[in-house]
Amino acid sequence: MKSLAGKVAVVTGASRGIGKGIALALAEEGATVYVTGRTVRPDAAALPGTVGETAAEVDRRGGKGVAVQVDHANDEQVAALFAQVAREQGRLDILVNNAIAIPKELTQPGPFWDKPISNWEMIDVGLRSNYVAAWHAARIMTPQKSGLIVALSGYVGVTYTYNVIFGTCKSGTDRMARDMAIELKPHNVASISLWQGFTYTERARENLKTVPGMASQLNSAVGTSVEFPGRIIAALARDPAVMKRTGGTFIAAELAQEYGITDVDGRVIPSLRAERGAPIWAPV
Repeated sequence: MKSLAGKVAVVTGASRGIGKGIALALAEEGATVYVTGRTVRPDAAALPGTVGETAAEVDRRGGKGVAVQVDHANDEQVAALFAQVAREQGRLDILVNNAIAIPKELTQPGPFWDKPISNWEMIDVGLRSNYVAAWHAARIMTPQKSGLIVALSGYVGVTYTYNVIFGTCKSGTDRMARDMAIELKPHNVASISLWQGFTYTERARENLKTVPGMASQLNSAVGTSVEFPGRIIAALARDPAVMKRTGGTFIAAELAQEYGITDVDGRVIPSLRAERGAPIWAPV
């Protein structure tokens, strides 16, 4: 039997990119995965990928995919998602908070005052949305006395990357995961922030072609597939001692080495702790 057979997961922002990769990695371990995102038609977004396509691939990988169109800026849609999970499954084992709004100005040069105030949307969908999803998830997980909430973050939590709002969002993500852990710990629900490094998403591949200087900053030894963090989350979900990690911020590459995980091509991904910084928050 696969290690996550019978487990139910929600992965936010999984039409494409890291969210899709995480959904597929959980599927390979037999999980039922609720795939959320805004895109339901292939022609509705500049980048490829829909929630339905991801859910279908989850099925092909050995899990059960459930596509749900959700705008994570809309609290009513988020509430309906978790009500559907509770109604259909009666439980929730894993929440992965991955969804984030990425404005086109993110990778463009220039100071914050030359960019539109609307870039604050990264806080609305990227930090506030994490809180709303975790709020609903906790109401399912705490009565069952089990569960894992993982927030996707990165070295940007301590090192300037791209712009002011992006760093603020990710440092807030780390702190939120830690403080949630304090309140969830008595209920045996774990909350962890996971630092993923550069990932070869559809958007990142486009940026490598079009954003000046991007290609020269990166190399294949550092970049990972979109499925790499999902492999780590699957390991956390099946770890009987996961509560010892709750409240901590962890570098994905370091957890991978602890769990003996490689990327999909067999590479051991290096930690960039020395180059980019170390997490602030330890387990509680």
